[in-house]
Amino acid sequence: MERDFLQEEHLIFRSSLRKFLAQEAAPHFAEWEQNQQIPRSFWRQAGKRGYLCSWALEEYGGYEADFGYSVVLNEELERVGTAMVGIGLHNDIVMPYIYAYGTEDQKKKWLPGAITGDIISAIAMTEPAAGSDLAAIQTTAIKDGDTYILNGEKTFITNGYTADLIVVVCKTDPHIKPAHKGISLLVVEADTPGFRRGKKLKKVGQHANGTCELIFEDARVPAENLLGEEGKGFYYLMENLQQERLIVSIQSIAATELMIDLTTDYVKQRRAFGKRISQFQNTQFKLAEMNTAFQMGRVFVDQIIKSHMAGKNLVTEVSMAKWWSTDLVKKVAAECMQLHGGYGYMEEYEIARRYRDTAVSSIYAGSNEIMKVIISKNMGL
Repeated sequence: MERDFLQEEHLIFRSSLRKFLAQEAAPHFAEWEQNQQIPRSFWRQAGKRGYLCSWALEEYGGYEADFGYSVVLNEELERVGTAMVGIGLHNDIVMPYIYAYGTEDQKKKWLPGAITGDIISAIAMTEPAAGSDLAAIQTTAIKDGDTYILNGEKTFITNGYTADLIVVVCKTDPHIKPAHKGISLLVVEADTPGFRRGKKLKKVGQHANGTCELIFEDARVPAENLLGEEGKGFYYLMENLQQERLIVSIQSIAATELMIDLTTDYVKQRRAFGKRISQFQNTQFKLAEMNTAFQMGRVFVDQIIKSHMAGKNLVTEVSMAKWWSTDLVKKVAAECMQLHGGYGYMEEYEIARRYRDTAVSSIYAGSNEIMKVIISKNMGL
């Protein structure tokens, strides 16, 4: 179906980006999976070609590109592998916090490097004992003169192992009631004394995505690294989670399409009982059902994209898209692996990686159970 929010310039951008990724990412992706890390050299190559934070103003090194470019970028990164999500997180989740709430000095200090790929960013929300319930975080940042003393531990941090810049969700007032009013955002630079990284976490999937724990032990962070106002961090998070969850939906729909295409090609080639697997009615019905669900999901997500680009508040719709698209991508991964038969369980077939990579999509960016709580609350229930 026609996607009218994508114009000719977006299509030219997609063509250029796809060629770049085919040359500089796809051939190396298996190695990146083994190393559990996307190398800095790739980040810099992407920055050099204008693929990082292109939405930023020209004065910082950006191109003032609209969200349609972010849609294309995240779709094409997903085609290479779900573990490329760290780049989308840097582009469309972390750095927008700096752009929206940072001072002019903070923007001038951090945005240019983020655009060139010399600065890799992360956001640290989750803790060992606090996930979707952000008000329950225990990390504290206590003001001491012109610094904050930061103590706590974060986990499951995407880009955490290589990040130069981390937006840390912390409590600057751990005693205030309700607890969410004490949450602030503090930008921590990698060379901050008292900050260290834990080892890379061994995940089921998305291996090229360097995920780790972050530990802060009396880390002294300059007070000028406070992002926005003290006590407003929870509200900043709520304002920006709409785009984060939309990005996850876009990635999930793109992965769904890719897996259907991979499986369609496979069943046309594989033979059993004297004919191609594609000729069995069960195969035809399964693929017809998956393709229908994909097309319906894309139409819904595309409509949300257009409304998001128009600046509309879409908390309910984005919550719907997030849980539905991530449930769909997991179901499609399982069905497509089944249609591959035993070969689907072999690592040399891409569907195996896709199967394990999709599992976490219904957990991060707010679990799907939380999405349903938001929807039901907004229904007046």
